[in-house]
Amino acid sequence: MVFHPPVQIVAKGSGAGQYKCGLPAWNMIVRGFMSGAYIAMGAALATVCSTAVADNLGAGFGQLILGSVFPVGLIITVLTGAELFTGDAMLAPLAAFHNKVTWAKVLNLWVWVYIGNLIGSIFFAYIMANGPFVSFNAAGLATVNAFGLRAVAIGMAKTSYVGGMGFYSALLKGIGCNWLVNLAILLGICADDAIGKFFGIWFPIMAFVSIGFEHCVANMYFIPAGILTAGYLNAEQVATITVEKLATLDWITMWTSNLIPVTIGNIIGGMLFVGVLYWVAFKKEIEALE
Repeated sequence: MVFHPPVQIVAKGSGAGQYKCGLPAWNMIVRGFMSGAYIAMGAALATVCSTAVADNLGAGFGQLILGSVFPVGLIITVLTGAELFTGDAMLAPLAAFHNKVTWAKVLNLWVWVYIGNLIGSIFFAYIMANGPFVSFNAAGLATVNAFGLRAVAIGMAKTSYVGGMGFYSALLKGIGCNWLVNLAILLGICADDAIGKFFGIWFPIMAFVSIGFEHCVANMYFIPAGILTAGYLNAEQVATITVEKLATLDWITMWTSNLIPVTIGNIIGGMLFVGVLYWVAFKKEIEALE
C-alpha cells in the first residue's frame, strides 16, 4: 500500500477541487445525480439492516449497524468519480484558498452538484418507497412492511427539529457530520489502492452515522423515502404512529426543519473545520511543494 504524507493529501485535494470547478454544469448535474443515488443506496441499506435491531439488541448496537453499512455510498462515489456536495464543500474551497479557482466557480459547483444530488436521492427514494418498502396484493393494494415503517420512522425523526434550538441542534449535527465526512475524503486521497481507500473512507463515515450526525444529501433520501412510503400506510399503521410526528413529515418541513440548517452546518464543517484548518496548517509546505 502507498500512503501520501499530509501535505501531499491537502495539495491533491486542492487539485481535485480545481478540476471539479472546471466541469461544465451539465456534467456537474449528471455526476451529482449519480452520487445522490449512491448515497441513497447506502441509506436504504442502512434502513433495512437496522430495522428492529435496537428493539432486540439495544439502541447503541442499532446505531452501529446503521453506521456500518451506510458508507457504501461514499465509497462508490469516490472510487467512481461522482460528485457529492458535502465533499465539494471542502475540496472546492481548498482550490480557492490556493488561488486556483474563483469563489464564483466554487458557488457554481455547489449549486449544480446540490441539484444533481437532490434529483438522484429523490429518484432512488421513489424506487424504494414503491419497491422494497411495500407489498402489493392481487387487488393492487399496498401494505407497508417493517422496512417501510422503519423508513417512515427515520423520516419523522429527521423532520422533528422544532424552533430555534431545533435549528441550532440540526446545524451542529451538520457541522459534526461534514467534519468527519471530509476527513474520510482526505483519507481516501491518502491511499492509492482500492483497499486503502475503502478503509480510509469507511471508518469516519461509520462514525458520523453511528453518532447520529446529519448529512444533507443522505437526508435528501431519508426524508423523501419516509414521505413517499407514508402515503401507503393503512389506518392501523397510522394509529401506531404519533400524529404530531407524522404531521411534520412533508416536503416543506424537509427544508425548514432539516435541509436548510443541515446544509449550512455541512458547509461549515467541511470548509472551516477541514478546508481552512488544513490550508492554514500546511500552507507554506504546499507552496514549497508546488
